[in-house]
Amino acid sequence: MENNPVFSLDIGTRTIIGLVGEYREDEVFEILAYAKKEHKKRNMYDGQIHDIEGVAVTVKEIVKELEDQLGEELKNVSIAAAGRSLKTKRIKLEKEINSNIEISRRQVEALELEAVQKSELELNESEKEKSLKYYNIGYTINKYFLEEDSMKSLIGHKGESMGVELLATFLPQLVIESLYSVISKAGLEIASITLEPIAAIEVAIKRDLRLLNLALVDIGAGTSDIALTKDGEIIAYGMTQTAGDEITERLSKQYLLDFKSSEKLKIGLNGAKEHEFTDIVGVSYKLSTSQIVDSIIDIIEEISKEISQEILDYNGKSPDAVFLIGGTSNMPVLREKIAENLGLSKERVSVRDPSSIENIEGFKGVEGPDMITPIGIAIDAIDNKYKNFLKIFFKDEEVQIFNTDNIRVSDVLILTGYNPRNLIPKASDDFIYFINGKKRRIIGELSLNPEILINGKSANLKTLLSDGDKIDIREYKPIEVKAPNLYSLIDNDQTIVYDNKSYCLVKEIKLNGQRVKSDRNLKENDQIEIEVLKTIGEFLDFYSIESSLSNLLVNGIEVDTEYNLQKDDKLSIIDVKAYKNKNQQGENIENLTKKEILKKELELDGERKIQLLVNDEEINISHKKDKFKFVDIFDHIDFDRSKLRGKLILKLNGEDAEFLRELSDGDIIQIYWE
Repeated sequence: MENNPVFSLDIGTRTIIGLVGEYREDEVFEILAYAKKEHKKRNMYDGQIHDIEGVAVTVKEIVKELEDQLGEELKNVSIAAAGRSLKTKRIKLEKEINSNIEISRRQVEALELEAVQKSELELNESEKEKSLKYYNIGYTINKYFLEEDSMKSLIGHKGESMGVELLATFLPQLVIESLYSVISKAGLEIASITLEPIAAIEVAIKRDLRLLNLALVDIGAGTSDIALTKDGEIIAYGMTQTAGDEITERLSKQYLLDFKSSEKLKIGLNGAKEHEFTDIVGVSYKLSTSQIVDSIIDIIEEISKEISQEILDYNGKSPDAVFLIGGTSNMPVLREKIAENLGLSKERVSVRDPSSIENIEGFKGVEGPDMITPIGIAIDAIDNKYKNFLKIFFKDEEVQIFNTDNIRVSDVLILTGYNPRNLIPKASDDFIYFINGKKRRIIGELSLNPEILINGKSANLKTLLSDGDKIDIREYKPIEVKAPNLYSLIDNDQTIVYDNKSYCLVKEIKLNGQRVKSDRNLKENDQIEIEVLKTIGEFLDFYSIESSLSNLLVNGIEVDTEYNLQKDDKLSIIDVKAYKNKNQQGENIENLTKKEILKKELELDGERKIQLLVNDEEINISHKKDKFKFVDIFDHIDFDRSKLRGKLILKLNGEDAEFLRELSDGDIIQIYWE
């Protein structure tokens, strides 16, 4: 540990306390000098500096007195921002999500970030009349939600909505700025800055005890400030507007005393058993402490109830123990009433003063629970080797952030107002088109995950930061959907089989009202009209097939020309006369069914073979077609066209091919998605 003297200042609403101490080689903290002065006028209200010049004058007087005691000049000072300046806000945020995709850790972190930013926005909106702007210094998760159901974790789940409820803590920028101004005008430089609750806990509660759920209550003159610890960290801050001044005012009304006399009487209740005083009309009193306390028990009970309720509101339950500091914490009966309201034994509520601090010397005359904070500020400045405010660079801009010993990337993004939605991969716009008036879409593709970089190395939202770190976020644009080609969107499998050959039922294609005869790339919102052959009659007319003297069979069943064709129907036209001509043996067919005639007719057809090179693989195909067309290949190869995977490329001997192009032996075919 360092053994150089450290100068600390506790700038309070009514008094300023200055203290100089150092760690000796035996690791004992020794107080070398001490000074305490009241403000000459109301320079501060509820812990906030209003008259910077007035406070600076008192600080100069403290410095002069300490320098006289030490015989050396003081230049650097450690200070603390008042805990009462902090605001804690509970917030719940829900958002819709894609129910088909598992929730990722990045999505959950972005949700938390957005919730904190929302609470910061609401807090600043509510405080704008006070000209205070707050920034976040930490948050605690209470619970997650998946479609309104409470969850411990969201990662890996699916649902239509997710949410989070958290408790965020904020510090007004004005508090820090006014403290810096006072110190500067007093001719000093800030060596370190912390928060009063952190400084007080540094000495009032041992570090290994902070794993417990504890409450530290600083009962001052204007407010009672509360800090709650759990798992080694401060999880929440609270404040009540009732404190020592309410007791002073109650004594003033009860015994007709001016404020100064009432304040003196209140302080005396902490030690003396009997009290003699005279009211403003000359009546003299000689009362015991218990008599006076009994006469003002109502205000003591009110203060204890408000403190207890504030603890319960933020902690959700009674803590394991409560530690009281501050000038009013020694008020008789107050400790017992707080224990009673929280359902704790009175031993679980204790008052801390310098005598309770281990390894400290030189505190004679430095007495009372109001000395805890200035000692804590000094020890915090020595023990903590990190800076209380870190200088971080985000996208090459300097950011100053209060260091709570676990500052992460997310804290900087909250402070700078970075949009957390930019951390989630973005999808390109869907490609919309219409077929016969019905809306169709090709789903947009996701971009690459945005990358968080710390000093050029990969990081994430939870990465801890150090002073001087440089944060950058590399965002990626979504991959645009390629415009599909017309033919790839048409169901080219919409065919029937006639005479062992496949026939397409598409009669005509129009694009935006214009007839098209060749393939082309589509544009957004193109209107495609496809006219198909519906009946056998339309089919026969379109392909000029004579059938007037024949019988029609579809899938072996006799039909007429009004039959509505379906995909993959097998149409047969049975001409008995033609069959007899083919039957060289003159077989008697009078007693055969039409299905049997069809079978025999097909057996008389000759079989053909064709050899092709398809996607670099040689295949031999046997068929009974007069012409083997490009589209027929799909009946003989394994190529899935049921789902669109891009633009369908068809190549015949190195050139673009059409579905109905006739193939020859030795043709080279290429079929693939682009």
